[in-house]
Amino acid sequence: MTLLPAPPTPRLAESKPLSFADHVVNIFRLVIKELRSIRADPTMLILVVYAFSISVNTVATGAVTEATNLSVGVVDEDGSDLSRQIAEGLRRPTFQPPEQITASEIDPMMDQGKLLFVVEIPPNFEADIRAQRKTGIQINVDATAVAQAGNGASYLRTAIANEIQGFISGKEGSKAMPINLVLRAAFNPNLKTAWFSAMTQVINQITLLTVILTGAALIREREQGTVEHLLVMPVVPTEIMLAKMIANGLVILVAAMFSLQFVVHWWIGSPIAGSLLLFLLGAAIYALVVAALGIMLGTLTTTMGQFGLLAMPVLMVTQLLSGSSTPMESMPVWLQHVMQTISPTPHFVSFSQAVLFRGADVTLVWRPLVAMIIIGAVYFAVAARRFRRVIFGG
Repeated sequence: MTLLPAPPTPRLAESKPLSFADHVVNIFRLVIKELRSIRADPTMLILVVYAFSISVNTVATGAVTEATNLSVGVVDEDGSDLSRQIAEGLRRPTFQPPEQITASEIDPMMDQGKLLFVVEIPPNFEADIRAQRKTGIQINVDATAVAQAGNGASYLRTAIANEIQGFISGKEGSKAMPINLVLRAAFNPNLKTAWFSAMTQVINQITLLTVILTGAALIREREQGTVEHLLVMPVVPTEIMLAKMIANGLVILVAAMFSLQFVVHWWIGSPIAGSLLLFLLGAAIYALVVAALGIMLGTLTTTMGQFGLLAMPVLMVTQLLSGSSTPMESMPVWLQHVMQTISPTPHFVSFSQAVLFRGADVTLVWRPLVAMIIIGAVYFAVAARRFRRVIFGG
């Protein structure tokens, strides 16, 4: 009996290394998965819409720091033409029409918060001015409203001084000032805080929501156990990371551009001096950088509560020391260098203000772009290492 040779043992098919096109396809499909996850979370979508619409308008128009519509009382004990001229010189929009009161009404009305300023004009004030005798006007200020009290007192002194100077020049034939100072405010001629605050709020929301959405997407999959499904798929950790960063960054960028056009420009009326396409380029780079930060924070925590507690101080420090609320020059020099080295936010704030306010082109803002790319590369490398170790155990 002839024995037949044993059939050859079947070999397992060797896995073919993925090409660049395969990586692109994997990332595209994972991005679609992330976008569907975002669409399935209505609470997160409502948060994004609110943050880039109502929140931007509320912060811009509600937190006004310039002196406007200030309530003023006038105690006119002189009853002269000059005292009446001073009262008439307090005009809108800086001041409300002045309210004529008596000296005995000063304390009650200021205690009740009805008047922010009270101007007391003493008897014989005009006569003393004409005779060039030393005299004075007392201004009472309610300093509980600190911002308006400081700015408003300066405006009030200037308005009174201008009226007195005009009265002397008209009545006595005095010479005018030899120098005529002309003030021109660039980029914000009307000195409207709302214009600055609206764009600053959009910048802050890009930082806040990109970190939260990206980190929350990772934490949600870990809590629900769906991240284990990715372990059996022919994907690599970098593809998963990039998909989460691109998907969440894309949602934030779309919302930010709509906010700039419809909320900041049309609703609030703030002009946009520079190119929106250039701003979109810088915002896209920045969104990827802070999305990598969100991934890194997500790998340091295991629950959504832990992620929130960790993200809050990080976001507060980066925003408060970014130069959006206060100038970088007001910080200690060592702190400026630290923030510009470890945080991309100061560079993005500088880039955004230059493009949106001053109309700068790419030749003037390439340094912040390069700085964001370098910091982002470091963030991505650290986040990828943490992601591979925590999720894939590598």
